[in-house]
Amino acid sequence: MQLLDFLIAPAYAQQGGPAQGQSLLVTVFPFILMIPLFYFMLIRPQMRRSKETRQMLGTLAKGDEIITTGGLAGRIAGIGEVYLTVEIANGVEVKVQKSAITSVLPKGTLKTL
Repeated sequence: MQLLDFLIAPAYAQQGGPAQGQSLLVTVFPFILMIPLFYFMLIRPQMRRSKETRQMLGTLAKGDEIITTGGLAGRIAGIGEVYLTVEIANGVEVKVQKSAITSVLPKGTLKTL
């Protein structure tokens, strides 16, 4: 037994009075503090981002230059309810879901089309 004492420290019982309980407020306070923290750090910025995305998708028009989530850049040739027709080169058009649009570029950014 003495051989392993250098690896494991011996534990001694503590003497003391009866166990004291913490108040309910001290126990619940960290959770109460975390609710507003989660709201301002996670939920509110995500709501703002989704609102900006909905607004951007609602204002898309024919001729806008866009970038998709896959990195495809092109000019909108046609707009449907769910899909857009995007011209990525002269005479080359692809159909893309509206939800795949990440950003709208300023006019004249894609000069090669």
